[in-house]
Amino acid sequence: MRPVAAIYSSFLQRAYDQLIHDVALQNLPVIFAIDRGGIVGDDGRSHQGAFDIAYLRCIPNFTVMAPKDEAELVEMLWTALTIDGPIAIRYPRGAGEGAALPAKPHGLPIGQAEMLHAGSDVAILALGATVYPALEAARALSSLGVEAAVVNARFVKPLDGALLKSLALNFNRLVTVEEGVLAGGFGSAVLELLEARGLNYGTLKRLGLPDEFIEHGERSLFLKRYNLDAAGIVSVIQRTFPELFSTPQYNLGDTTG
Repeated sequence: MRPVAAIYSSFLQRAYDQLIHDVALQNLPVIFAIDRGGIVGDDGRSHQGAFDIAYLRCIPNFTVMAPKDEAELVEMLWTALTIDGPIAIRYPRGAGEGAALPAKPHGLPIGQAEMLHAGSDVAILALGATVYPALEAARALSSLGVEAAVVNARFVKPLDGALLKSLALNFNRLVTVEEGVLAGGFGSAVLELLEARGLNYGTLKRLGLPDEFIEHGERSLFLKRYNLDAAGIVSVIQRTFPELFSTPQYNLGDTTG
């Protein structure tokens, strides 16, 4: 029997000592299904699931995942049953994306991300609920003449080192997107891996929640405020990499080409 603890992200904060000493230190195969990961909207200020990525990924032995939709959540739960150690799966409050559930789950390769959209100008590494907004942003960027690759990270720990190395070698513009605090979060994990492997990654821009408590209010409003919706992702990329959007000015009298 594999114990599965289904709990809100903010409530799991109260059990941090148990996570470390009663589960991780003994490397026990306990599955934590973490609801309300990210902004929770009308649930209120005290229920914002802002910190779980940061407070889980620093604990040894943990595998940490975040699905892009309900179908991938099924696959992650199936995968979790095969892991001999503590597992956390975090997912947001609210309805799913409408993805068809798999008739027979097959599980996921541990630590393997998923390339969803090809591009050549900038690579967006999105986690969990930010994946679909990242895809929408890529479509909007394409209409502006900028081709963005989109990666569904799936795993916070372990990261897909091989894919990150490939991105660092082939792109000099990287963007990470997460619905969690930037301090110690997914973007930080990416930076740490690149640094540890001595990879030159050009410019990396991290999008996530700031170092403040998130107020009570509709989820969509705060996603917009913190540039975690599609329009926000596009806007940040425009400001961070303006050279991608500059239009050459031609002198009609110049015939030198």
